[in-house]
Amino acid sequence: MKEFIEMLRKIKPNVDFENEEALVDDGILESLDIISIISEIADKYGVVIPSDEIIPDNFNSATALYELVDDLK
Repeated sequence: MKEFIEMLRKIKPNVDFENEEALVDDGILESLDIISIISEIADKYGVVIPSDEIIPDNFNSATALYELVDDLK
């Protein structure tokens, strides 16, 4: 998980990914951030996130996103 959070920090350095639980709902992550995260996940983990999984619940926290990637592996 630590490595995963470091990847997220490279995309959005000023976000507290360990504690934030409303990244999308609070507007912390914007659409371009999400596209960058999806691309980085594909490059780093070889996981393609299907369009039907690109929903706020899956991107509101680093934990939710990590679990999604883990489930898709």
